[in-house]
Amino acid sequence: MTVDAGDELLSPYTLFERSAWDRLGAKTPLPLTQDDIDRIASLGDPIDMSEVDAIYRPLSALLQVYIEGARRTARERHAFLGESPHERVPFIIGIAGSVAVGKSTVARLLQLLLDRWQSTPRVDLVTTDGFLYPNSVLEDKGILARKGFPESYDRQELIHFLARVKAGNEDVPVPTYSHVLYDVVPGVFHHVRRPDILIVEGVNVLQPPRTLPGTISTAVSDYFDFSIYVDADEAHIEQWYVDRFLKLRQTAFSREDSFFRTYAGLTDVEAESTARMIWAAINLPNLRENILPTRERATMIFTKGEDHRVESLYLRKE
Repeated sequence: MTVDAGDELLSPYTLFERSAWDRLGAKTPLPLTQDDIDRIASLGDPIDMSEVDAIYRPLSALLQVYIEGARRTARERHAFLGESPHERVPFIIGIAGSVAVGKSTVARLLQLLLDRWQSTPRVDLVTTDGFLYPNSVLEDKGILARKGFPESYDRQELIHFLARVKAGNEDVPVPTYSHVLYDVVPGVFHHVRRPDILIVEGVNVLQPPRTLPGTISTAVSDYFDFSIYVDADEAHIEQWYVDRFLKLRQTAFSREDSFFRTYAGLTDVEAESTARMIWAAINLPNLRENILPTRERATMIFTKGEDHRVESLYLRKE
């Protein structure tokens, strides 16, 4: 994302270059080790302690400011309205961006950092993959090739899930998705049990509400208290996608039960050609048509460079 110097005052965002953002974390604890970071880094998304120190340490502190602000507002609201104190409402963070841009690493890092703050000991993470329609449904609808596009998700169930979490339900099940099977796993659920913070990660979580007759007018992002869009140049994301595809041949693709087992035996040239074809046919159109247009709906925008490092951050003005 770029902002012309002449337009900066009119932008709804404040720009922080990497060096300026790094200075904000000087007094913020960093309760992580390199081993912690190595365990959660996504395939093909390298990250090290210097990146966590420069970007995620100040971000975790900023999020605590937002969380404490939300709690303070809730207390004052209850007092003003004469309401009985309620249980804390979970603070929900949405993370959006393209396939292969590094959303999963951002989500897992934030979960680990926020979980180690005393005021937010229970931090849960879900991805929207579990709310994809099963392959059988996508095949019946004729949209299996459009998996990941907005119409491939059971949006009503996702919104219902978030509504139950916000309402403080004790146990809210989330369907489980297998990237090996490339499908929702029947009868297998992750259970969200009244977290202090819930992180929701997915390519299309910032989609605006649907306005057609008979559809839900609520957006998934209506339930978010803070949201992050992970951004990068298209060419960089494509190369990261190709690099990840090549590595998956030796890991997930090689499993006997893998949906993509036929790709495991491809040569490097064949694999790169296949990955670029899939990117051009599916992921790039989804990025341009559906994902990128939601970028300016985020509270914060990360801009990553070719080496995966965050180069600048845009924070929505308040």
